Amino acid sequence: MSEKANRVLVVEDDSSLQKMLVMNLKAEGYHVVAVDDGIDALEVVRSQRIDAVILDVMLPVMDGFQVCSIIRVEGHKMPILFLTAKNSGPERLEGLLLGADDYLGKPFSVDELLLRLARLIEQSKRSSDYGAVGVALDLDVLKIGKGEIRFDQYSIVTHDGQIKKISKREIMLLRLLTSKNGEVVSREEILETIWGYSVYPNTRTIDNYLLSFRKYFEPNPKSPLYFHSVRGVGYRFYSDIEK
Repeated sequence: MSEKANRVLVVEDDSSLQKMLVMNLKAEGYHVVAVDDGIDALEVVRSQRIDAVILDVMLPVMDGFQVCSIIRVEGHKMPILFLTAKNSGPERLEGLLLGADDYLGKPFSVDELLLRLARLIEQSKRSSDYGAVGVALDLDVLKIGKGEIRFDQYSIVTHDGQIKKISKREIMLLRLLTSKNGEVVSREEILETIWGYSVYPNTRTIDNYLLSFRKYFEPNPKSPLYFHSVRGVGYRFYSDIEK
C-alpha cells in the first residue's frame, strides 16, 4: 500500500463491527490501524501519523469523550468521527464541544460513513479553518468584539475584559448559535439539541440565556450587534466577519 494512503485509526471494542469497518476501509484504499480501547488509541495517535479517527463513544477503561478531549488537548488536529448507539442532541453536542468533527449514530450505513469520512479528510487537508459560517466548530477560542469565548475552558472574556466561568449549558448554546453564524436557529432546534426531547425548560429560559450573552459581549445590550432575537422564530448570531 502506498505511503501516501490516508491513515485511519478505528477505535471500536465490538470485534465484529471493528472487523467490518477495517474491511470496508481497506477496500476504499485506506491504511487502517484498529484498536479496541482508549489507552491504545492514544498511544497510536502519539506515535503514528493518523489522518482521521473513527471513535466509538462507549469504550472500556476510557470512554470516547475522554479520548477525544485528550487528543485535542495534546494538539492533534486530525478529524474525529464519533460512532455511538446514543444519538441524542445533548450527547452529540457534547462530542462537538470536545472537538469531534462529525457524529454518526448506530446502526449506520457504511456508504454514509465512508462519504462522511472522505469529506472530513478532504476538508482537513484543504484547510485547518472553516469559513465565516461554522467557524466556532473548529476553534477553541472565538472572538466576539472585544470579548471572547473559551470553549475548552468553559469561560468567557466579557466586552469590558472580565474573565468569567460559565455553565456547560451556556457553552453548548453559544457553540450552537455561533456555529450557525448568520442563520436563524429555532427554539425547537435549541430545545432538542441542548435539553433533549424528554426535558423542556420554560420557553423564557432561552430568552434569559440570550440576555446574559448580551451582557457578556454587547457594549450596549439594548442595541445588540451579535445576539439577536427573531420574533416568533428563534435566535441569530452575527460575527464580526459578517459585519
